Amino acid sequence: MDLLECPICLFLMCEPATMSCGHSFCRSCLGNYLPSRCPACKERFKQRDAKNIKNTILIFSVIEKCCPEETRMKCHILEKLKTNEFTEALRIADEGIRLAPGDVSLKVWRAEASMELRLYSDALRDLEDLCCVRPKWTEGFFRKGNVLLEMGRQSEALIQFHRCLKLQADFTPAKSQIKKILEAEGMSVPEEVPQILQVVSEYLRDPCPPITSLFPAGPTQSHTHSHAESLRFPQEEGDRRGDSENGSKVKHGTSTECCLSLCQAVSFLPTAEDDEEMMMRKEERQSRGGCSLERRDSLSVLTVSDFECPLCIRLFYEPVTTPCGHTFCRTCLERSLDHNLRCPLCKQPLQEYFKSRKYNPTVLLQEIMSRLFPLQLAERKQVHETEMAELSNLTKDIPIFVCAVAYPGVSCPLHIFEPRYRLMMRRCMETGTRKFGMCSYEHGKGFADYGCMLEIHSLEVLPDGRSYVDCVGGSRFRVLKRGQRDGYHTADIEYMEDHKAEGSELELLQSLHDSVYEQAQDWYTRLNTRLREQISRQYGTMPDKDDNIQASNNGPAWCWWLLSVLQLDPAYQTTVLSLPSLKDRLGHLRIVLEYFSQS
Repeated sequence: MDLLECPICLFLMCEPATMSCGHSFCRSCLGNYLPSRCPACKERFKQRDAKNIKNTILIFSVIEKCCPEETRMKCHILEKLKTNEFTEALRIADEGIRLAPGDVSLKVWRAEASMELRLYSDALRDLEDLCCVRPKWTEGFFRKGNVLLEMGRQSEALIQFHRCLKLQADFTPAKSQIKKILEAEGMSVPEEVPQILQVVSEYLRDPCPPITSLFPAGPTQSHTHSHAESLRFPQEEGDRRGDSENGSKVKHGTSTECCLSLCQAVSFLPTAEDDEEMMMRKEERQSRGGCSLERRDSLSVLTVSDFECPLCIRLFYEPVTTPCGHTFCRTCLERSLDHNLRCPLCKQPLQEYFKSRKYNPTVLLQEIMSRLFPLQLAERKQVHETEMAELSNLTKDIPIFVCAVAYPGVSCPLHIFEPRYRLMMRRCMETGTRKFGMCSYEHGKGFADYGCMLEIHSLEVLPDGRSYVDCVGGSRFRVLKRGQRDGYHTADIEYMEDHKAEGSELELLQSLHDSVYEQAQDWYTRLNTRLREQISRQYGTMPDKDDNIQASNNGPAWCWWLLSVLQLDPAYQTTVLSLPSLKDRLGHLRIVLEYFSQS
């Protein structure tokens, strides 16, 4: 398929619109005959989404630049059709087909204009050509069926609607038309498509169906005659609908001849459909070969500047299209939405788009860039990967969240609402590190010299962009150098470990550890029940005493739990956090516990 063709109708896209899955289609193909799933990726479509999105401006510009005359003419015809100037639309379509007889897509609009002007024979002729050239275009067969209905050729219309459901089982307009026709004949129509297809096939093959299955009780002769009449091509109906003005006349035979002719016409449906499709595909290749080659050549007029993001002014990387029709790099759009839930260009509200968070790349733009600018796209990808590698470094320029003192092994839930920190959290998730540093604020420096790494366990984004982040403390670090990136603080750091004690020093340390642990337990058990329950909900229960007090580089977990529960002054907390000696930390804890016990 040519890049600029619609995946549904296989014609050059007209008024292109991009769905949330990232695939683009003609606006008309997303109208009343919207398939239930995307033909390309099978994602489920919603009628509401198709109505709310606007034309994709960049894709329209690309098509207009590659096929200026074709685009101009189609836009002119569409404009006339929308304003009900059908005669003028027909004139423009005739002129276009005369100038470019190989462009069968113009017959779509000519058939529509002819239909509105009740020139049914002309419309039918164009639709027959289109169905031959596009044997998988469901809507083409449906339109053809509707024209046949207007001409009074009901059973032939049924054949077309039958073909629609064979091509696309979820094509509800064809299903509705079949039910309307057969129920008018007194038949009961099932809901399931396979059964509907079977009923239609049997109805069309049976020249004189059993009276009880089709008609209410009555004289056999009259009902048989009535059914035979319904299979004819009535001249009166054709005259009434405007068919006679084109000189189209149908000669009627006997009811038996008519039924036999119809049965011969529909006998191919279940048996020779594949052969017919092979012939149609051959015709399709022949008719489309020159046009597709011409369009491939026309893509050469495009330049890299046609595919630059309006925010970063670089070649698109993962281009996404908003419901208002504008296109941006995914990361650029996300950063913009951190600050304002409106389109950066037209200011249309994007709250619903933001809530869905379906930032799927626009497939057509990616394919065009891959074909035309592979080297530039590879360079752009390399730049992005380099940026991600820099963000993944866990010792240099790590992101710093300035808030409070965090401790190793202690849960730290955060509420993120500032745009700069939204960006920080998103980058932590995208790089896969899921880690950032947290320090308390310090006047003059921006943040303290010591902090703790936090690892994101879960992140819940709210509809308005805020998020709840569940983190747990990891390694302690010392700040070597401060910096900034895109509004948030960064730092070069070195990780800290406790000094290891040995021999008699370790024995004394173990004795001190056990003593302070008992002191902490005694203080905790003397708290009233309400306070203990509150502490348990927020910080969990007090950790057990470790068998090996030097197993972790950060020391026993209960020490950090106790520090977080005690809610000390941030400067004092930072001081204790910075100590590389477990003995010194236990000494501070003993003093604090004695103070709290006395008070």
